[in-house]
Amino acid sequence: MMHLFGSQSDPALLYLLGGTLGLLILASVIGCRLAKGAASDSAKVTVANLNARTKAWWSMVAVFAGALAVGPVGTAVMFLFSSFMALREFITLTPTKPADHRTLFWVFFIITPLHYYFLATQWYIMFLILIPVYAFLFVPIRSALAGDCENFLERTAKIQWGLMICVYCISYAPAILWVDLPHWPHQRAKLLFWFITVVEMSDVMQYVWGKICGKHKIAPTVSPSKTWEGFLGGGLTTVALGAALYWATPFSPLQAAGMAALIVLMGFVGGLVMSAIKRDRGVKDWGGAIAGHGGFMDRLDSLAFAAPVFFHATNYFFGR
Repeated sequence: MMHLFGSQSDPALLYLLGGTLGLLILASVIGCRLAKGAASDSAKVTVANLNARTKAWWSMVAVFAGALAVGPVGTAVMFLFSSFMALREFITLTPTKPADHRTLFWVFFIITPLHYYFLATQWYIMFLILIPVYAFLFVPIRSALAGDCENFLERTAKIQWGLMICVYCISYAPAILWVDLPHWPHQRAKLLFWFITVVEMSDVMQYVWGKICGKHKIAPTVSPSKTWEGFLGGGLTTVALGAALYWATPFSPLQAAGMAALIVLMGFVGGLVMSAIKRDRGVKDWGGAIAGHGGFMDRLDSLAFAAPVFFHATNYFFGR
Protein backbone atom coordinates (compact mmCIF):
# COMPACT_ATOMS: atom_id res chain seq x y z
CA MET A 1 0.00 0.00 0.00
CA MET A 2 1.44 3.37 -0.97
CA HIS A 3 1.71 6.26 1.49
CA LEU A 4 0.82 9.66 0.12
CA PHE A 5 2.66 11.63 2.80
CA GLY A 6 5.71 10.95 4.91
CA SER A 7 9.08 9.79 3.70
CA GLN A 8 7.72 8.62 0.36
CA SER A 9 5.49 11.64 -0.21
CA ASP A 10 5.38 13.40 -3.55
CA PRO A 11 6.30 17.12 -3.24
CA ALA A 12 4.12 17.91 -6.26
CA LEU A 13 1.05 16.74 -4.34
CA LEU A 14 1.97 19.09 -1.52
CA TYR A 15 2.25 21.89 -4.07
CA LEU A 16 -1.27 21.09 -5.29
CA LEU A 17 -2.62 21.15 -1.77
CA GLY A 18 -0.74 24.36 -1.03
CA GLY A 19 -2.13 26.01 -4.16
CA THR A 20 -5.64 24.98 -3.16
CA LEU A 21 -5.09 26.39 0.32
CA GLY A 22 -3.92 29.66 -1.21
CA LEU A 23 -7.01 29.90 -3.41
CA LEU A 24 -9.28 29.28 -0.43
CA ILE A 25 -7.52 32.00 1.59
CA LEU A 26 -7.88 34.39 -1.35
CA ALA A 27 -11.57 33.52 -1.75
CA SER A 28 -12.15 34.06 1.97
CA VAL A 29 -10.49 37.48 1.91
CA ILE A 30 -12.44 38.54 -1.18
CA GLY A 31 -15.66 37.30 0.43
CA CYS A 32 -15.05 39.36 3.56
CA ARG A 33 -14.39 42.49 1.53
CA LEU A 34 -17.47 41.95 -0.63
CA ALA A 35 -19.61 41.40 2.47
CA LYS A 36 -18.51 44.77 3.87
CA GLY A 37 -19.21 46.55 0.59
CA ALA A 38 -22.54 44.91 -0.32
CA ALA A 39 -25.32 47.53 -0.32
CA SER A 40 -28.44 46.06 -1.93
CA ASP A 41 -30.35 43.10 -0.54
CA SER A 42 -29.69 41.03 -3.67
CA ALA A 43 -25.95 41.72 -3.41
CA LYS A 44 -25.95 40.71 0.25
CA VAL A 45 -27.71 37.44 -0.60
CA THR A 46 -25.24 36.68 -3.39
CA VAL A 47 -22.20 37.43 -1.19
CA ALA A 48 -23.65 35.41 1.69
CA ASN A 49 -24.08 32.45 -0.65
CA LEU A 50 -20.52 32.87 -1.91
CA ASN A 51 -19.11 32.94 1.63
CA ALA A 52 -21.17 29.90 2.65
CA ARG A 53 -19.76 27.99 -0.33
CA THR A 54 -16.21 29.04 0.56
CA LYS A 55 -16.65 27.83 4.16
CA ALA A 56 -18.02 24.54 2.86
CA TRP A 57 -14.98 24.17 0.60
CA TRP A 58 -12.65 24.63 3.57
CA SER A 59 -14.31 21.66 5.26
CA MET A 60 -14.40 19.48 2.14
CA VAL A 61 -10.76 20.13 1.24
CA ALA A 62 -9.69 19.38 4.83
CA VAL A 63 -11.56 16.06 4.79
CA PHE A 64 -10.18 15.14 1.36
CA ALA A 65 -6.60 15.99 2.38
CA GLY A 66 -7.00 13.96 5.57
CA ALA A 67 -8.26 10.97 3.60
CA LEU A 68 -5.30 11.16 1.22
CA ALA A 69 -2.94 11.41 4.18
CA VAL A 70 -3.93 7.97 5.46
CA GLY A 71 -3.67 6.38 2.03
CA PRO A 72 -5.98 4.70 -0.49
CA VAL A 73 -8.02 2.83 2.11
CA GLY A 74 -8.76 6.07 3.96
CA THR A 75 -9.82 7.69 0.70
CA ALA A 76 -12.08 4.73 -0.07
CA VAL A 77 -13.69 5.05 3.38
CA MET A 78 -14.33 8.76 2.77
CA PHE A 79 -16.02 8.02 -0.54
CA LEU A 80 -17.96 5.15 1.07
CA PHE A 81 -19.43 7.66 3.51
CA SER A 82 -20.15 10.09 0.66
CA SER A 83 -21.88 7.36 -1.35
CA PHE A 84 -23.92 6.33 1.68
CA MET A 85 -25.10 9.91 2.26
CA ALA A 86 -25.77 10.52 -1.43
CA LEU A 87 -27.81 7.30 -1.67
CA ARG A 88 -29.74 8.31 1.43
CA GLU A 89 -30.62 11.63 -0.23
CA PHE A 90 -31.59 9.88 -3.45
CA ILE A 91 -33.91 7.39 -1.75
CA THR A 92 -35.40 10.12 0.45
CA LEU A 93 -36.18 12.26 -2.58
CA THR A 94 -37.53 9.33 -4.62
CA PRO A 95 -39.43 7.44 -1.90
CA THR A 96 -40.30 3.76 -2.08
CA LYS A 97 -42.74 1.75 0.07
CA PRO A 98 -42.48 -0.16 3.37
CA ALA A 99 -42.26 -3.39 1.36
CA ASP A 100 -38.86 -2.23 0.09
CA HIS A 101 -37.33 -1.64 3.52
CA ARG A 102 -35.58 -5.00 3.69
CA THR A 103 -34.24 -4.50 0.17
CA LEU A 104 -32.93 -1.10 1.19
CA PHE A 105 -31.28 -2.64 4.26
CA TRP A 106 -29.31 -4.91 1.94
CA VAL A 107 -28.47 -2.03 -0.39
CA PHE A 108 -27.22 0.31 2.35
CA PHE A 109 -25.57 -2.05 4.81
CA ILE A 110 -24.45 -5.06 2.76
CA ILE A 111 -24.01 -4.23 -0.93
CA THR A 112 -22.54 -0.73 -0.57
CA PRO A 113 -19.85 -1.63 2.03
CA LEU A 114 -19.07 -4.86 0.16
CA HIS A 115 -18.56 -2.93 -3.08
CA TYR A 116 -16.06 -0.60 -1.41
CA TYR A 117 -14.39 -3.57 0.29
CA PHE A 118 -13.73 -5.07 -3.13
CA LEU A 119 -12.28 -1.72 -4.19
CA ALA A 120 -10.03 -1.39 -1.13
CA THR A 121 -8.77 -4.98 -1.47
CA GLN A 122 -8.25 -4.52 -5.23
CA TRP A 123 -10.60 -7.37 -6.16
CA TYR A 124 -11.09 -5.70 -9.52
CA ILE A 125 -13.51 -8.15 -11.14
CA MET A 126 -15.93 -8.10 -8.21
CA PHE A 127 -15.62 -4.31 -8.02
CA LEU A 128 -16.73 -4.15 -11.64
CA ILE A 129 -19.63 -6.61 -11.54
CA LEU A 130 -21.10 -6.70 -8.01
CA ILE A 131 -23.57 -3.85 -8.49
CA PRO A 132 -24.35 -3.90 -12.25
CA VAL A 133 -24.80 -7.70 -12.29
CA TYR A 134 -25.47 -9.32 -8.93
CA ALA A 135 -27.08 -6.38 -7.10
CA PHE A 136 -29.08 -5.52 -10.21
CA LEU A 137 -30.62 -9.00 -10.12
CA PHE A 138 -30.87 -9.24 -6.32
CA VAL A 139 -32.86 -6.02 -5.78
CA PRO A 140 -35.99 -7.05 -7.72
CA ILE A 141 -35.82 -10.60 -6.33
CA ARG A 142 -35.77 -9.36 -2.74
CA SER A 143 -38.52 -6.81 -3.40
CA ALA A 144 -40.71 -9.44 -5.11
CA LEU A 145 -40.42 -11.69 -2.06
CA ALA A 146 -42.05 -8.88 -0.03
CA GLY A 147 -45.24 -9.51 -2.02
CA ASP A 148 -46.18 -5.90 -2.87
CA CYS A 149 -46.73 -5.56 -6.63
CA GLU A 150 -48.02 -1.98 -6.70
CA ASN A 151 -45.65 0.21 -8.77
CA PHE A 152 -43.16 -2.63 -8.55
CA LEU A 153 -41.14 -1.66 -11.63
CA GLU A 154 -40.95 2.00 -10.59
CA ARG A 155 -39.89 1.17 -7.04
CA THR A 156 -37.27 -1.33 -8.15
CA ALA A 157 -35.87 1.02 -10.80
CA LYS A 158 -35.45 3.79 -8.22
CA ILE A 159 -33.34 1.56 -5.98
CA GLN A 160 -31.29 0.17 -8.86
CA TRP A 161 -30.67 3.60 -10.34
CA GLY A 162 -29.74 5.12 -6.98
CA LEU A 163 -27.30 2.28 -6.33
CA MET A 164 -25.67 2.71 -9.73
CA ILE A 165 -25.30 6.50 -9.57
CA CYS A 166 -24.63 7.08 -5.87
CA VAL A 167 -22.42 4.08 -5.18
CA TYR A 168 -21.10 2.43 -8.34
CA CYS A 169 -20.35 5.55 -10.38
CA ILE A 170 -19.02 7.65 -7.49
CA SER A 171 -16.71 4.82 -6.39
CA TYR A 172 -14.76 5.19 -9.64
CA ALA A 173 -13.19 8.36 -8.21
CA PRO A 174 -11.19 6.61 -5.44
CA ALA A 175 -10.61 3.73 -7.87
CA ILE A 176 -8.21 6.09 -9.66
CA LEU A 177 -5.75 5.35 -6.82
CA TRP A 178 -5.56 1.74 -8.03
CA VAL A 179 -5.38 2.25 -11.80
CA ASP A 180 -2.32 0.46 -13.18
CA LEU A 181 -0.04 3.09 -14.75
CA PRO A 182 3.28 1.32 -15.44
CA HIS A 183 5.10 4.47 -16.55
CA TRP A 184 3.73 6.60 -13.70
CA PRO A 185 3.93 4.54 -10.49
CA HIS A 186 3.16 5.77 -6.96
CA GLN A 187 1.80 9.13 -8.14
CA ARG A 188 -1.88 8.36 -8.55
CA ALA A 189 -2.89 10.57 -5.62
CA LYS A 190 -1.94 13.53 -7.81
CA LEU A 191 -4.12 12.16 -10.59
CA LEU A 192 -7.11 11.86 -8.25
CA PHE A 193 -6.49 15.40 -7.00
CA TRP A 194 -6.29 16.62 -10.61
CA PHE A 195 -9.55 14.86 -11.48
CA ILE A 196 -11.41 16.31 -8.47
CA THR A 197 -10.00 19.77 -9.24
CA VAL A 198 -11.14 19.65 -12.87
CA VAL A 199 -14.63 18.40 -11.92
CA GLU A 200 -15.22 21.05 -9.29
CA MET A 201 -13.57 23.92 -11.18
CA SER A 202 -15.76 23.09 -14.15
CA ASP A 203 -18.86 23.59 -12.00
CA VAL A 204 -17.48 26.81 -10.52
CA MET A 205 -16.31 28.29 -13.83
CA GLN A 206 -19.57 27.47 -15.60
CA TYR A 207 -21.44 29.18 -12.75
CA VAL A 208 -19.18 32.27 -12.92
CA TRP A 209 -19.31 32.59 -16.70
CA GLY A 210 -23.05 32.04 -16.64
CA LYS A 211 -23.47 34.88 -14.12
CA ILE A 212 -21.21 37.19 -16.11
CA CYS A 213 -22.50 36.73 -19.64
CA GLY A 214 -25.04 33.88 -19.69
CA LYS A 215 -27.99 34.63 -22.00
CA HIS A 216 -28.89 31.57 -24.06
CA LYS A 217 -30.29 28.77 -21.90
CA ILE A 218 -29.48 25.17 -22.82
CA ALA A 219 -32.40 23.41 -21.14
CA PRO A 220 -34.54 26.06 -19.41
CA THR A 221 -37.15 23.65 -18.08
CA VAL A 222 -34.50 21.37 -16.58
CA SER A 223 -31.85 23.77 -15.28
CA PRO A 224 -32.59 27.45 -15.94
CA SER A 225 -29.15 28.54 -14.74
CA LYS A 226 -27.23 26.53 -17.35
CA THR A 227 -26.40 28.62 -20.42
CA TRP A 228 -24.33 28.09 -23.55
CA GLU A 229 -22.08 30.98 -22.55
CA GLY A 230 -21.54 29.46 -19.12
CA PHE A 231 -20.89 25.98 -20.51
CA LEU A 232 -18.47 27.09 -23.24
CA GLY A 233 -16.69 29.80 -21.23
CA GLY A 234 -16.43 27.68 -18.09
CA GLY A 235 -15.52 24.59 -20.07
CA LEU A 236 -12.70 26.29 -21.99
CA THR A 237 -11.36 27.86 -18.79
CA THR A 238 -11.36 24.47 -17.08
CA VAL A 239 -9.68 22.77 -20.06
CA ALA A 240 -6.94 25.41 -19.94
CA LEU A 241 -6.50 24.80 -16.19
CA GLY A 242 -6.37 21.03 -16.72
CA ALA A 243 -3.74 21.44 -19.42
CA ALA A 244 -1.69 23.79 -17.22
CA LEU A 245 -1.68 21.13 -14.47
CA TYR A 246 -0.58 18.35 -16.83
CA TRP A 247 2.52 17.81 -14.65
CA ALA A 248 0.23 16.29 -12.03
CA THR A 249 -0.88 13.61 -14.51
CA PRO A 250 0.64 10.97 -16.79
CA PHE A 251 -0.67 13.04 -19.74
CA SER A 252 1.01 15.49 -22.08
CA PRO A 253 -0.44 19.04 -22.09
CA LEU A 254 -2.57 18.20 -25.14
CA GLN A 255 -3.72 14.91 -23.63
CA ALA A 256 -4.53 16.65 -20.34
CA ALA A 257 -6.64 19.17 -22.24
CA GLY A 258 -8.51 16.35 -23.98
CA MET A 259 -9.15 14.48 -20.74
CA ALA A 260 -10.27 17.70 -19.05
CA ALA A 261 -12.70 18.32 -21.94
CA LEU A 262 -14.09 14.81 -21.46
CA ILE A 263 -14.57 15.48 -17.73
CA VAL A 264 -16.24 18.84 -18.42
CA LEU A 265 -18.69 17.27 -20.87
CA MET A 266 -19.59 14.31 -18.65
CA GLY A 267 -19.85 16.53 -15.58
CA PHE A 268 -22.19 18.90 -17.39
CA VAL A 269 -24.57 16.18 -18.57
CA GLY A 270 -24.43 14.60 -15.11
CA GLY A 271 -25.57 17.83 -13.51
CA LEU A 272 -28.28 18.17 -16.14
CA VAL A 273 -29.64 14.67 -15.58
CA MET A 274 -29.68 15.02 -11.80
CA SER A 275 -31.36 18.43 -12.14
CA ALA A 276 -34.11 16.76 -14.15
CA ILE A 277 -34.76 14.42 -11.23
CA LYS A 278 -34.90 17.36 -8.79
CA ARG A 279 -37.32 19.24 -11.03
CA ASP A 280 -39.49 16.13 -11.25
CA ARG A 281 -39.56 15.99 -7.45
CA GLY A 282 -40.14 19.75 -7.14
CA VAL A 283 -37.03 20.60 -5.08
CA LYS A 284 -34.01 22.86 -5.57
CA ASP A 285 -31.39 20.79 -3.73
CA TRP A 286 -30.89 17.14 -2.86
CA GLY A 287 -30.51 18.06 0.80
CA GLY A 288 -28.94 20.50 3.24
CA ALA A 289 -26.05 18.51 4.67
CA ILE A 290 -23.38 20.83 3.22
CA ALA A 291 -24.00 24.49 4.08
CA GLY A 292 -23.90 26.59 0.93
CA HIS A 293 -23.84 23.55 -1.34
CA GLY A 294 -27.11 21.71 -0.67
CA GLY A 295 -26.73 17.99 -0.22
CA PHE A 296 -23.97 15.50 -0.97
CA MET A 297 -25.50 14.70 -4.34
CA ASP A 298 -25.50 18.38 -5.29
CA ARG A 299 -21.70 18.25 -5.10
CA LEU A 300 -21.27 14.76 -6.53
CA ASP A 301 -23.67 14.79 -9.50
CA SER A 302 -20.99 15.90 -11.98
CA LEU A 303 -18.40 13.58 -10.46
CA ALA A 304 -20.75 10.58 -10.66
CA PHE A 305 -21.00 10.84 -14.45
CA ALA A 306 -17.37 11.86 -15.05
CA ALA A 307 -15.56 9.38 -12.77
CA PRO A 308 -16.29 6.05 -14.54
CA VAL A 309 -15.63 7.52 -17.99
CA PHE A 310 -12.37 9.13 -16.87
CA PHE A 311 -11.24 5.96 -15.07
CA HIS A 312 -11.80 3.69 -18.06
CA ALA A 313 -10.33 6.20 -20.54
CA THR A 314 -7.21 6.51 -18.39
CA ASN A 315 -6.97 2.76 -17.90
CA TYR A 316 -7.47 2.02 -21.61
CA PHE A 317 -5.11 4.61 -23.08
CA PHE A 318 -2.46 4.89 -20.36
CA GLY A 319 -2.80 1.76 -18.20
CA ARG A 320 -1.12 -1.58 -18.49
